[in-house]
Amino acid sequence: MNDPGRAKEPVTVLAGPYGHPFHPIMVTVPIGSWVASFVFDVGSLLVNTDAAALATGSRWLIAIGVLGAAAAALVGFLDLFAIPTRTRAFRTALVHMGLNLTITAAYLINFLLRLGQQGSAPIGLVIMSALCIAALGVSGYLGGKLAFQYGVRVVDEGSQAAGFDSPPTAKD
Repeated sequence: MNDPGRAKEPVTVLAGPYGHPFHPIMVTVPIGSWVASFVFDVGSLLVNTDAAALATGSRWLIAIGVLGAAAAALVGFLDLFAIPTRTRAFRTALVHMGLNLTITAAYLINFLLRLGQQGSAPIGLVIMSALCIAALGVSGYLGGKLAFQYGVRVVDEGSQAAGFDSPPTAKD
């Protein structure tokens, strides 16, 4: 039988200390950048003035997201190594990782296709971004399942319960 407690401990300090993994906070960079790039794209399609500026901003937000995703993936790989193989958690993590790598590759392609573009973002690339954001939602759901249902890199239940103990009073 696999030891589920093993998935709570970091493989290395580079993944973050016990109970404070770096991966969940690092994913906010690509998620925020890519959602903001989509908002900029929609804005570039809706306005006549500043459409080129919004499209340029979107392109650079995509680039920031790709770089942030690469950094988040590195520490995510470290978390993956802590999960026992041949488990539901490991299979879920592989799907989560595969989706994220596919999304990141799609955004890299999206960025490269935008180089040299003038004016608002091409509608096909805006649709591509929308599909990527939908896939990112599915991947985020799986990441939440890993943390909240399977407890990957989350402290043990005894440590969690201590947070709900009443503080001592003056009478104690």
